[in-house]
Amino acid sequence: MLCDLHTHTTASDGQYTPAELVELAKRRGLSVLAVTDHDTIAGVAEAQRAGNALGLTVIRGVELSAKDYPNCHILGYGFRDGDTELARLCEKFRAGRDERKYRIVDFLREKGVDIDLAEVEELAGGEVIARPHFAQVMVKHGYVSTNREAFDRYLDTEEFRQRVKRFKADAKTCVEAIQAAGGKASLAHPYQMGLPDDALEMLVQQLKDWGLDAIECFYPKYTPEQQEFYLHLAEKYQLHRTGGSDFHGERVKPDVELAALELDLDWLAEKCF
Repeated sequence: MLCDLHTHTTASDGQYTPAELVELAKRRGLSVLAVTDHDTIAGVAEAQRAGNALGLTVIRGVELSAKDYPNCHILGYGFRDGDTELARLCEKFRAGRDERKYRIVDFLREKGVDIDLAEVEELAGGEVIARPHFAQVMVKHGYVSTNREAFDRYLDTEEFRQRVKRFKADAKTCVEAIQAAGGKASLAHPYQMGLPDDALEMLVQQLKDWGLDAIECFYPKYTPEQQEFYLHLAEKYQLHRTGGSDFHGERVKPDVELAALELDLDWLAEKCF
């Protein structure tokens, strides 16, 4: 089965609605798609309805932001619906992002970037307002030429991270919330944390002790050396291997298309199929 286990929709910072994403996945020839929006599960039900109609398996997913390191993200798969600790944690994330949007506007205005929050909110549409929404409005008004430039110059600098903070849980809490809801947890795109190999291995070992199930071994931005190291970690610590595109849509990430990976999903079958 061809699959992509890391994608985003308009429920967070993706370009396409959950139903539209499922249609794209079907045209791509996928059999399994995980919708893993940032810090929210709001788009999962719509995606699953669309998947059922098209004969495509949609896995309930999420990508949680951990505070342990910059860009430390935990992917969750196959968790149950309803009033769970994971659902309550996602609500805390949503509230934190909602508060942060005002600080982002103030920060950008200090830097000479004067954009209207209402325009950002209209673009976002969903319940999560994220940095890519600000980046797209900045591009529209000519403050930057690309989304990447918006992040490099403004939205992902050390000054921004220090001054414009929001609620994040620690990685242990993220893993435990996913598992308490009956799901499986995977470490997303480890290279983005910028850790040396020995420090990353120590983190993976600690996450494994907390219940981590998998590591994202296949990702379009990996170098061959990075992928080889993550496969080594998966084998050494008896973790399953996940992979995905981190697809957001061409307007958000122009160089990223949906993946079509052949992965062993037997370990997820009981939760997701």
